[in-house]
Amino acid sequence: MNERKLFQQYLAPTSEAPMLLPVVSASGATLYDHTGKEYIDLIGGISVCNVGHCHPKVVEAIEQQSRQFLHVMVYGEVVQSPQVRYAQMLCRHLPASLDCVYFTNSGAEAVEGAMKLAKRLSGRPEIIACHNSYHGSTQGALSLLGDEYWRQAYRPLLPGIRHMRHNDFDSLEAISSQTAAVIIEPVQAEAGVLVPSKAWMLALQKRCNKTGALLILDEIQTGFGRTGTLWAFEQFDIIPDILLLGKALGGGMPLGAFISGKDKMAALAKNPVLGHLTTFGGHPVSCAAGMAAFKALLEEKMMDAVAAKAQLFRELLVHPAIKAVRNSGLMFAVALDSFERVQQVIHYCMTTEESHRVFTDWFLFAPECIRIVPPLMIPEDAIRLACQTLIRGIDIAMKT
Repeated sequence: MNERKLFQQYLAPTSEAPMLLPVVSASGATLYDHTGKEYIDLIGGISVCNVGHCHPKVVEAIEQQSRQFLHVMVYGEVVQSPQVRYAQMLCRHLPASLDCVYFTNSGAEAVEGAMKLAKRLSGRPEIIACHNSYHGSTQGALSLLGDEYWRQAYRPLLPGIRHMRHNDFDSLEAISSQTAAVIIEPVQAEAGVLVPSKAWMLALQKRCNKTGALLILDEIQTGFGRTGTLWAFEQFDIIPDILLLGKALGGGMPLGAFISGKDKMAALAKNPVLGHLTTFGGHPVSCAAGMAAFKALLEEKMMDAVAAKAQLFRELLVHPAIKAVRNSGLMFAVALDSFERVQQVIHYCMTTEESHRVFTDWFLFAPECIRIVPPLMIPEDAIRLACQTLIRGIDIAMKT
């Protein structure tokens, strides 16, 4: 029995029509299947592989740490050098008020930890998120998720969750003295790359300050240079009370974090003690890999080329059937007229024998859009080849 059939027989499904691409190796911005065919990767693990697949420095860090020690004890009880050094490095590249890191297994767990911290600090019952927001799929994160289609099958959800309109000034009035925290994405990713105005983001922080609500910024997808700066919040001249990281944080290994001030984080250590626990959060191999990836991102100046590469995509993604091209750095949504058309293009890109194969995807709340979030190190020639395939796929889809 081939592995595709074994996949369908033994692994729990997430959809009725998985991609079923049998990846056997990956390097840089290229995936390879079991037949040796190459695929230009425009997904990068959904903003995970910012420095590329199997970056040599990341692989070396994994190998070295795996020979020293793996899991030792639950997070927060023993001193583990990879955790300590990575936390220090992160804080050195953040505002002074964000000086304490809690490592988790994933971005969704970071969301859960931040929700608990906000309630613990404020004593308030309410958390506000945005419509069409995505913060993960665990029960608490799902309660924040801003689309009823994805929530309705799992009710009852957490109480005290409200939703406001993204980039809407009137909606800010919903933030009140009952609000423990407001959690937003600096760029709404799953909604199809929607960038709020700087004026609205400043007004949001002002409203949070006025009411005493904590501002939680979810940079799980936008962090580590994805939008052209190290953190997307830098572009809005605001500083969150709590910052959420994940995806690229681990350099391809599972890792998340919520980051706040040392004084705020102290609340998790008393009344009750062990206020938030994780067994594998901050796993030493993940932290070693993440730190190596972060160093590579900075030392190889990958962010310096983000704007030029984004402009190249915009110049090449021109077709009468494209309704809009929205981006923030190297996070793109390419809008067509329907989800069916997007699926046709995705299928063509993965199976074509006429041009270079391309691996791409769609968005949860904007299924009429093609998702493009490649590794930041993607070469310009790969961008050109990928766009040729996308345009060819759109041509064929429009004729069917």
